[in-house]
Amino acid sequence: MAETRGYTASKEQLNKRLARIEGQVRGVSRMVDEDRYCIDVLTQISAIQAALDKVALGLLDGHARHCLLGEGHGPDDTGDQADELMSAVGRLMRRG
Repeated sequence: MAETRGYTASKEQLNKRLARIEGQVRGVSRMVDEDRYCIDVLTQISAIQAALDKVALGLLDGHARHCLLGEGHGPDDTGDQADELMSAVGRLMRRG
């Protein structure tokens, strides 16, 4: 049996969000090709970043609930997984 992940139950919703973000990125590429106003392009990039942040927070939430609070993990595992989670949060916050 394959190992489940924290996002397994919401995979369809997650993929829909990612497809929407992909469409936004393609739209920004078109805007650049069309020499659109810089502020308009930057506004769209900001929206993409916000959408990606929302996806990332959802994944972190799922990871915390499934991997840290889920069944089958002993206290030793939880400490390592908490470190792993905090490392991922740190990488997200250093962006920019």
